[in-house]
Amino acid sequence: MTQRRRILVTSALPYANGPLHLGHILEAIQTDIWVRFQKLRGHECYYVCADDTHGTPIMLKAQSEGISAEQLIAQINVEHQRDFKDMLIGMDNFGSTHSAENRQFCDRMYLMHRDAGYIDRRMVRQAYDESAKMFLPDRYVKGTCPVCATPDQYGDSCENCGSTYTPADLKNPLSAVSGTIPVWRESEHYFFKLSAFEQPLLNWVRNGGVQESVARKLDEWFSQGLRDWDISRDAPYFGFEIPDAPLKYFYVWFDAPIGYLASFAQLCERSDLKFEEFFNADSTAELHHFIGKDILYFHTLFWPAVLQAAAMRRPTSVHAHGFLTINGQKMSKSRGTFITARRYLQNFPSEYLRYYFAAKLGSGIDDMDMNLDEFTTRLNSEIVGKLVNIASRCAGFITKNSAGRLAGNLEDQGLFDAFVAAGENIAQAYERRDMASAVRDIMALADRANQYVDSRKPWMLAKDAAKLPQVQLVCTQGLNLFRILMIYLQPVLPQMAARAASFLQESSWEWRDAAKPLLASSIHPYEPLAVRLDPKAVQNLIEPETAAASAALPTGAARSAAATGTVHAGASSATTLAATSVEGNLISIDDFSRIDLRVAKILSAELIAGADKLLKLRVDLGELGHREIFAGIRAAYDPVSLVGRLVVVVANLEPRKMRFGTSQGMMLAAGPGGKDIFALSADSGATPGMRVK
Repeated sequence: MTQRRRILVTSALPYANGPLHLGHILEAIQTDIWVRFQKLRGHECYYVCADDTHGTPIMLKAQSEGISAEQLIAQINVEHQRDFKDMLIGMDNFGSTHSAENRQFCDRMYLMHRDAGYIDRRMVRQAYDESAKMFLPDRYVKGTCPVCATPDQYGDSCENCGSTYTPADLKNPLSAVSGTIPVWRESEHYFFKLSAFEQPLLNWVRNGGVQESVARKLDEWFSQGLRDWDISRDAPYFGFEIPDAPLKYFYVWFDAPIGYLASFAQLCERSDLKFEEFFNADSTAELHHFIGKDILYFHTLFWPAVLQAAAMRRPTSVHAHGFLTINGQKMSKSRGTFITARRYLQNFPSEYLRYYFAAKLGSGIDDMDMNLDEFTTRLNSEIVGKLVNIASRCAGFITKNSAGRLAGNLEDQGLFDAFVAAGENIAQAYERRDMASAVRDIMALADRANQYVDSRKPWMLAKDAAKLPQVQLVCTQGLNLFRILMIYLQPVLPQMAARAASFLQESSWEWRDAAKPLLASSIHPYEPLAVRLDPKAVQNLIEPETAAASAALPTGAARSAAATGTVHAGASSATTLAATSVEGNLISIDDFSRIDLRVAKILSAELIAGADKLLKLRVDLGELGHREIFAGIRAAYDPVSLVGRLVVVVANLEPRKMRFGTSQGMMLAAGPGGKDIFALSADSGATPGMRVK
């Protein structure tokens, strides 16, 4: 047994403006498996996390819902904790960056930075939204990447090429709040001198602080020279005010990772743990962060430097993973592939997802695709067809013919020893976060166990009463092999492993228990540990795209004989939506129920050169984000008069490429035409993203 380690582990903080989705869960499962493995090996290991609760998006979402930011993050915190728990994520503490502990750490660390000379004050030329009367955070300015020319990129980094920059570098910038072109104003900001830590960071990176592929990516940033980091934001802003700077707030990415410290401090407060033993500069404990590759810069450069500047230890390692796609596509609400944790849990056991992710998780930063057909096949084949099949094939003979009691010795000691010996390679795979290799080796052992049972054919032996002792030996062997497999899979399938242990009348397992066979003891009657997945039910995880909205109807206003008048739809301009019967085009109520109608707020409206009927609208759909829609209402409306109006939009219509760009939805309006077209008024009580039923 290796020396007992002390380990603190975190996963990235989910942002508190919406539900957890499978991308969040992928990271939490990876982290949880690693933590459970460390505990199973006998190490002292803790897992803490928290909600990331500050910033402009939280402030704006709360305003749109008519509640305080504090109310919003409290509601989200309850939902996040519920979903993590139901996914069997065994966090030792889940906090919030809006906690008193986090405020104290932020203030203390900032003042240490300031007093040590690591804070600089400079005037910053910053994007300002004159319509919203606020300075715009980097990610609330969108435009064309100055490096690779990819459009619709955030003001701090490009999702296509990974370049980092400032909003001032963007081409064709627009405010994501109002859709207007921002102006540039000067404001005093506070900078953390990241450049002072370039050599220590380079040493840390090259000495195993990150994966090799990540180190190569970081070399690109080091070669350009590290830039000092703007850690302040102007009011209005939801967050912590900087101690010596009224109306200046800590940038969310300053206080978010400090939330790791605050969450661990909360754990220390209710236990006998000592915070300093994990975070003093000379600490011998380990600190591991699990993150997505999109936040590398913050965790591998800013965060280690912030810790060092506050005389605290740097992370032992930062472990990055890739993105999750569904059936080969990015997660998308419009395509139905944006699967929330709650939607999954309402349909399937959490451990099926845990196993599937584990079977595909390597130690690198490659993206992972969740193919639903593969998900079904793998679970049915490996969990049901291989793993629990061993127990179900053997247990009945022990219960029926041996009074539920295992034999006093093994039929094949060599096979048992081979299973035990395989545990070291499996442990090494877990340790290096190569869950896929661990699962692959375990399933290879499951194949050997099934081959053993097949070769002995206890069902044939049981026909001869004289051979029942041999049946007991064979099935005792099979159940011991199954037990080893469940011990090895316990980090992945903790609930199933607990049920298997109970079936074998054991209370709990440690990794080392695999080496000692279970003999001359009683077992309970076997009950199924897993059931097969229905392929049709799995496919229903993806909500079908709406096809009704794209029925072939006349271009322009679709006339209806109903009293509701005309449905005016600006969208994929060759199609409109008939809400009632149009001659030759009847739709069923099922067709209509598939249409996702949402309230949208028009952020901007503009004329399109060369288009006689269309206006280009940018609309806010709440949790669905911002969209560009082409609407055939130019004759009826002055573009300026539309800004701020609420309209109804078909939100799940397939985007349509047009000569002027891509329309990402369909705006609906009703009336006889001209100026008499109905659209919701600003005081209607509706909010962007609200469903229309």
